[in-house]
Amino acid sequence: MAAKLRKGDKVIVLTGRDRGKEGTIASVDPKAGKAVVEGVNTVVRHTRQSQTSPGGRIPKSMPIDLSNLALLDANGKPTRVGFRIEGERKVRYAKTTGDVIDA
Repeated sequence: MAAKLRKGDKVIVLTGRDRGKEGTIASVDPKAGKAVVEGVNTVVRHTRQSQTSPGGRIPKSMPIDLSNLALLDANGKPTRVGFRIEGERKVRYAKTTGDVIDA
């Protein structure tokens, strides 16, 4: 199945502790149905000092379920994603505005 949300997409969180926060998708795991969004769902990882890293409390973004994310359209509003054929290509488009997401 084609991916509705991809790496680099600007999204908003719909539910959970970080509801309303916006960010960019850093990575997607389609098999697990999760994505890592920069600045969203952060936890503090306590790491021991080593020769290469100073250690301490390091914030880290954890994966969030794809169903809790919505793509932001050109107007900055959450939208669902659809697919249509334009010419020879299958493209993603925003359902609210009808604009093609990636040309």
